[in-house]
Amino acid sequence: MSTSTSPTWPPAGRLDRALASSHAKGRAALGLYLPLGYPTRTASLDALQLMAQSADVLEIGIPHRDPVMDGPVIREAAAQALAGGFEMHDVFTATSELTTSTSAALLVMSYWTPIAQYGIESFTNQLAAAGGSGVLIPDLPPSAADAWRAAAASAGLHTIPLIPAHASTAHLAAIGASHSGMAYAPATPGLTGSQSPLSPDLPRLVHRLRTATHLPVAVGIGISTPDQAAQASAYADAVVVGSAVIRRMRDQPHAPATAAAEIARDFAAGVRRARRSAA
Repeated sequence: MSTSTSPTWPPAGRLDRALASSHAKGRAALGLYLPLGYPTRTASLDALQLMAQSADVLEIGIPHRDPVMDGPVIREAAAQALAGGFEMHDVFTATSELTTSTSAALLVMSYWTPIAQYGIESFTNQLAAAGGSGVLIPDLPPSAADAWRAAAASAGLHTIPLIPAHASTAHLAAIGASHSGMAYAPATPGLTGSQSPLSPDLPRLVHRLRTATHLPVAVGIGISTPDQAAQASAYADAVVVGSAVIRRMRDQPHAPATAAAEIARDFAAGVRRARRSAA
């Protein structure tokens, strides 16, 4: 696996090390996503702390009122977090605490509006200072892309692209040249939270991505069971799970952090039992 390590970027190096370490062990890295503040501020941080015992990467979601690529599970969780008083400084506080108390690499997933409203340089500098490794912005507008990537690189953060499933090879190469850390491939078409079979084209997409971008490839959006995580782990460099975590927490409202820890272990077992493909 080719990684995009950069020794001058210490915060981002934590992601690079997590991916390299899991690859050396012959398995994919496990990433787990949770909107910060769901179901409450305290419960979400407790859940992330426990999830970090099984995950290589934690993806902290910034709740947004119009999450256009998310299905109802994440939409409802984000709405609950916002209703509970989520504020942007919670992201930096949580990242700092998790950096200190866990070994997991810490990424942030956010739509563009909350970052733009907060201020690009303030966001990138504070996230990097807290120990964050990178950011995924699925709706980053082309008009803001250069300014964002410059600020992120200056702060030492990876900008992680969400890949269009049918992008041309030239487009993939251009994405690889302007991004770092890893590339993020959709496991199923459509919104997050799908419980459908994985796309039959996914292995080919992962191979195309790795070849064209020279980045490690994470698979997410539609990994709903440990068996699917094992399936994707046979050819991807990382597997990211979100809605399934929230479903388990929602089903155990009196012990959401414990529920998150349980499902984290389930997915970790799925990833670790996968037989890695030579590809």
